[in-house]
Amino acid sequence: MRFSKMLIPTMRESPSDAETVSHKLMMRAGYVRQFAAGLYVFLPLGWHVLNKINKILEEEMNSIGAQEISMPILHPADIWQKTGRWHEIKEEMFRLKDRTERDMCLGMTHEEVIAWLASKEIRSYRDLPQIWYQIQTKLRDEARPKSGVLRTREFTMKDSYSLDADEEALDKSYKLHADAYHRILRRCGLKFYQVMSDPGMMGGATAHEFMAPSPAGEDRIELCDECGYTANVEIASSVSPPTKEIEGEYEEVYTPGKKTIKEVSDFLNAELPHFIKSLLFIANEEPVLVLIRGDQRLHEKKLEKIIGLCRAASEEEVLSILGVEAGFIGPMKHRLRILSDNSLAHGTYIAGANRVDYHIKGIRPDIHFKAEWHDLHTVKEGDTCPECNSLIKIEKVIEVGNIFKLGTKYSVLLNAVFLDKSGSERPIVMGSYGIGPARIAAAAIEQNHDKDGIIWPKSIAPFDVEIIPLNVNDTATMEVAELLYRGLKDNNIGVLMDDRDERPGVKFKDADLIGIPLHIILGTHALKDDQIEIKKRRTKEIKKVPIKYAIKEIISAVYETE
Repeated sequence: MRFSKMLIPTMRESPSDAETVSHKLMMRAGYVRQFAAGLYVFLPLGWHVLNKINKILEEEMNSIGAQEISMPILHPADIWQKTGRWHEIKEEMFRLKDRTERDMCLGMTHEEVIAWLASKEIRSYRDLPQIWYQIQTKLRDEARPKSGVLRTREFTMKDSYSLDADEEALDKSYKLHADAYHRILRRCGLKFYQVMSDPGMMGGATAHEFMAPSPAGEDRIELCDECGYTANVEIASSVSPPTKEIEGEYEEVYTPGKKTIKEVSDFLNAELPHFIKSLLFIANEEPVLVLIRGDQRLHEKKLEKIIGLCRAASEEEVLSILGVEAGFIGPMKHRLRILSDNSLAHGTYIAGANRVDYHIKGIRPDIHFKAEWHDLHTVKEGDTCPECNSLIKIEKVIEVGNIFKLGTKYSVLLNAVFLDKSGSERPIVMGSYGIGPARIAAAAIEQNHDKDGIIWPKSIAPFDVEIIPLNVNDTATMEVAELLYRGLKDNNIGVLMDDRDERPGVKFKDADLIGIPLHIILGTHALKDDQIEIKKRRTKEIKKVPIKYAIKEIISAVYETE
């Protein structure tokens, strides 16, 4: 392609609302344009990148026996109502009515459609296993679309679905996808982790996410370098550092007007880990007292896995149920369900005395209060690994893919069944697997850039080579440029030639910004010596080669391992 014929509207400054590196550079380098909040137009360079990623996705899906299909974006509501997700999913789902006032929605995902299709087409165990996939538009009404193409309301996704006869077969399909995702992300040049995750609205028992480390990430994961334990902090476990024993007996102390843990710790000159934080929640109209250590933060999703949907009690409810103001609650002498974080199982602590302006020191678990013991805290730096007790680290990441063992949740509700070898009817066992091409592209930029612009991994760059003739008005220069352009194209090398009549500085800046891996520079002085320059975008290394060997040298450089 010729630069002068392509739409490549580069910008010198980043848009004022762009926050992440990938958002800034995709806008500045002319890969995308924002149409509205969470809606983007992919311009020619951006579309080239997505097509490169999609080709890798197709190759790897086909390699595990997956078959490509295409499913509608517009869905009738009844199929979602049968699985219950029409009501479970709130504002994120786009809903509408057709001309007959029939409820419809725009597809966020396609488990329901796959189960419906399987119910029509799968009859016998002989029809299984199956893996069906598509690369399709999805829609999600994000509350706060931001970070460029990382969080949008319309996006493209590769989603695949496995259909198996039993859990053992599902395990094989799950591993096939996990292995394929490793190959996909390696081929796309990403650093990534496979981590345990929460199935969330998808349901099922097991789920993993594929996370690309980046400061722009909106997720966080726990990592242990010693044993390899990795998990999204939404489900991650950790061991909090033990507290020192507090000296002294069980006694009440006067703490006038001191309600918060910080206020009481300053007043008593005691460290935060020596405190019990007592929180009242309401679940199914029943009160539950939740205890965590003073230096910890409650993980409400972990709590909800134990007691179901819940909410924090109001100040009025606290006073009515416990007979004491919030800020002076202790775990002693209550006749209600009490859940405590595991970190409070040993030691002595300080907590509210269950009367205003007083706290109690010397509280011991199982002596002064009884509780159910659970992992309730959010992991943090300084905690240790639940598997090997080594120090963990927390890292920000971008989610680029996920895999779920759905089991029979959807097949039972939508009657997707088959006859087994004995002739008995059984529900199909399903798995669901998603990966986001635009997220891969953005993550690749986040991990591969410098102060001058993007540095694309070779496999997903919009072109392999950019030819940069510095003087397009010089006949000899352009003869060499055209010779290289045609020769490389004949060898199936993707080529962009900057044939614009622009200053060399402008061309160099745009080339660095766009991030094509190899720059072929045709300068007057080198050409006088019958040479061209090959510059690697990543290392800025320049190699001069004779014109007669240029095509061979360029092809060799294209296929070098990065």
